[in-house]
Amino acid sequence: MTQDEKAKHIVQRYIYWSMGAGLIPVPFVDLAAVFGIQVKMLYDLSKEYELAFSKSRVKSLVSSLVGGAVPTAAGGALSTLAFGSLAKTLPYIGTMVGVVTVPVFCGASTYALGRVFTQHFASGGTFLDFDPAAVREYYRTQFEAGKLVAREMAAEMKKNAGAAAESEPASAATASHN
Repeated sequence: MTQDEKAKHIVQRYIYWSMGAGLIPVPFVDLAAVFGIQVKMLYDLSKEYELAFSKSRVKSLVSSLVGGAVPTAAGGALSTLAFGSLAKTLPYIGTMVGVVTVPVFCGASTYALGRVFTQHFASGGTFLDFDPAAVREYYRTQFEAGKLVAREMAAEMKKNAGAAAESEPASAATASHN
């Protein structure tokens, strides 16, 4: 497996984790969890590319890139994400809004961040020479692409969960006859 393929697998794994964290029912705890997951993803990518990792530097870079780019991506994605997270406090409808929007936006953000840093590392860059302002537009385009990726991944998880639920009663019935 090539380094690029390994990096893609790392990013994909963390997209799933981010989407799962987006389901945390406590407003803004979900977003804090996603931030931690994204920092861990960058740690794993830095190991793959054999780069020095500084947690404080990475936190600053992620905050600068995501905070500076997402408010304009998707016509206010960061405010939509914050609203989705905060909406979880509202009974019924708020929970539904949060469950539908937040995981997709968390997955999209993680996808975009992974794509930006993978490209940067693959071209010989490090955390020390990373310039968030220079890659904001690329982050925005990858965020948009990431929404589609996250929706597809969510649909695949739902499909797999449905298939597992359908096969569970059959295997339970088989076990009870033995």
